[in-house]
Parts: sequence; C-alpha cells; structure tokens
Amino acid sequence: MKKLSSILLLIIGVVTLTGCQGYNRMVEKQEAVTAQWGNVQNAYQRRADLIPNLVNTVKGYATHEQETFTQVTEARAKATQTTINPENLTAESLQEYQQAQNQLSQALGRLLLIQENYPELKANQNFLALQDELAGTENRISVERNKFNQLAQDYNAYIRKFPQVIYAKWFKFESKAYFEATPESQTAPEVVF
Repeated sequence: MKKLSSILLLIIGVVTLTGCQGYNRMVEKQEAVTAQWGNVQNAYQRRADLIPNLVNTVKGYATHEQETFTQVTEARAKATQTTINPENLTAESLQEYQQAQNQLSQALGRLLLIQENYPELKANQNFLALQDELAGTENRISVERNKFNQLAQDYNAYIRKFPQVIYAKWFKFESKAYFEATPESQTAPEVVF
C-alpha cells in the first residue's frame, strides 16, 4: 500500500511538473506572438506617419488630383482606426485589419502613379526621399509579417502537441491567425506601354 502511494505520488508530481513547464512555455510563445504583433503594427504605423508628408509633397505639384488625395486620406484614416486586440488574433479580425491596410496600399499606388504626369515631381528630392522611405517601410512590413507568421506557426504547433494540447484546452490557449495573401495578389499586374 505504501509503495502504491509512493508511485501514485511520483506520477502526480511528474504530471504536475510537466504541466507547469508546458504552461510556462505556452505563455512564452503566446507573448512572443503578441510582441511580434506589436512590431507589425509599428511598421504599419510608420507607413501611416509617412503618408501625410508624401501627400503634401505631391499636392504641391498636382493640385487638381484632389480625388486621389481624398482617397489616400480616407484609406489612411480607416487603416489607423482598425485595430486588433493581440489577445484575440482571430482569422476574421486579422482579415478585417488586412483589408483596411490593402485599401491603403491601393490608394498609395494611385498616388504614386500621379508622378508620371508631373515630370518636375519625379525630380523633387523630397518626393524621392519619401518614396524611398515608403519602399523601405513596405519591406519592413513584409519582414515583420513574416516573423509574425513564423511565431504564430510555432505557437500554434506547440499548443496542438501532446501533452500541451491538454493544458492548452484547460487554460484556454487558442490558435493565432496568420497573415495571408489577398485574392488580388494571385494575379500578376499587367504592365502596358
């Protein structure tokens, strides 16, 4: 009887220790995903902060392109108002966030196309510097999104493995959504001369 109690106590101890380690690791991975989400938002915010300067520079040369300026301003406002709670990174919330960012990207694309009609704008140092900053920011966004997807994948895989899957359900650790390509990105843009 005493031997059975010792074995049972040992088994309970091992299960408890494994559970604590698994729980702590899930917390670490969840926090890594949350921190990386902050980096993604930071990159998007940097882009949003550059846009007013770019718009004002282009406005100086292209005063009758008001519709494009309005679209960019409205898309920027919507993109900065659409937020996600890092604790609730669901596929739906991430898709809504990404849709707002895509609308901003499309509006920026139209703004940058204006330069074709204004040769003096193409040579303007402020415009060129802002365009370079924006290109660098777009690269940062891509890098941060990729890192986010890697950390989300690592976290999601971890909480689905045994025995963590048990503890994940007990403590309500849920899968995180990924950034995915938009349907428009499946078709290559057509360049016509």
